[in-house]
Amino acid sequence: MRDLTIRPARPDDLASLTSRLRQNGYFADRLARQARGDGVLLTAWQAGLLVGVVYLWLEVAEEPEIREHLPGTPLITHLEVHRDHRGKGIGTRLIGAAEHLLTRCGFTKVALAVELRNRAAARLYTRLGYHVWPHPTVKCHSPADVDSPERFEICNVMVKRLTE
Repeated sequence: MRDLTIRPARPDDLASLTSRLRQNGYFADRLARQARGDGVLLTAWQAGLLVGVVYLWLEVAEEPEIREHLPGTPLITHLEVHRDHRGKGIGTRLIGAAEHLLTRCGFTKVALAVELRNRAAARLYTRLGYHVWPHPTVKCHSPADVDSPERFEICNVMVKRLTE
């Protein structure tokens, strides 16, 4: 894994993003949000090939419960590793890079939402130090692609304190 490079996406990455992970509308939207300073789309590359992404949502949360209980807290969203590269620690490295970036920006905690049936993701986040918050589950926005109808998932919100 020593040849893995993680960096913010660039506009000219859109072709790689959509050819490897599909979701053209989603990635075009996230690149536009990043250009406005509303988030950061981190990309993972190995041997010149896109292998994964994670988006840092820096805007006000869409979900009212998150806005109420975690005001000003950035969210880690859309962690995705290409199917041919799963199980190699890339997701863990992307989360670590996201946390490092947030710490450098002065944030002291981060949150994420995990769909209730996604037990593998919940185990990963628990292993990485995230804890389910003490509030009820949340109906989370889950646009698979901004060109598709908006979907919702029932999620647990997980929170982690960031340290330097």
